[in-house]
Amino acid sequence: MELTTRRIAFAGILAAVYAALTVLEGLLAPELAYGTIQFRFAEALTVLCCLTPAAIPGMAVGCFVSNFFNPLGFSAVDAVFGTGATLMACIATWLMSRGMEKKSWIFWLIPVPTILFNAVIIGAELAIFVDNRAFLPGWGYNALTVGAGEAAVLFGLGLPLLLWLRKDKRVNSQLKSV
Repeated sequence: MELTTRRIAFAGILAAVYAALTVLEGLLAPELAYGTIQFRFAEALTVLCCLTPAAIPGMAVGCFVSNFFNPLGFSAVDAVFGTGATLMACIATWLMSRGMEKKSWIFWLIPVPTILFNAVIIGAELAIFVDNRAFLPGWGYNALTVGAGEAAVLFGLGLPLLLWLRKDKRVNSQLKSV
C-alpha cells in the first residue's frame, strides 16, 4: 500500500474518531469501555478495514491513544496488548475481505476476527491485571464477556454500518480509492 496524503489523512481521521468515541465512553461508563464486560462502540469501525487497508493504521493508532486513558490502572499494558489485538484483527479482516466479492457469505463473517482477537488477548490481559481468580478461569470468563460485548457491537453496529457503506455507491467507491 502506497502512502498517499489521502490515506494518511483518512487513517488520522479514523484514529481521532476511534479515540474520541472510546475516551468519551470511558468518561461516561469506564467499565463498558475498559472493563471486563466491554462494549466499545468505536470497535464497530473495524469493519472499515474490509473496504480499505488505510483503515488498519487508523484503527491501531486510535486504539493505542484511547488505551492510555484506561482508568483501571494498566494503561501502558493495555496500549500494547489492546493495540496488538486491534492491529491483528484489522489485518485479518482485510485479508478475509479479499474473497468477499466472489463469496458473498464472507460478508457475514467480517466481525469474527475482531471478536476472536479481542476475546483471546484482552481476556488474558484482564485475567492478569483485573480479575482476582486463577488465570484460566479468569481468562475464560473475561474472554467470554469481552467476546460477547464485541459481538454485540460488531453485529449490532458494525455490520449495519458496513451494509450502508456498501450500498452507497459514491461512499463505497471513495473508500475503495483510499
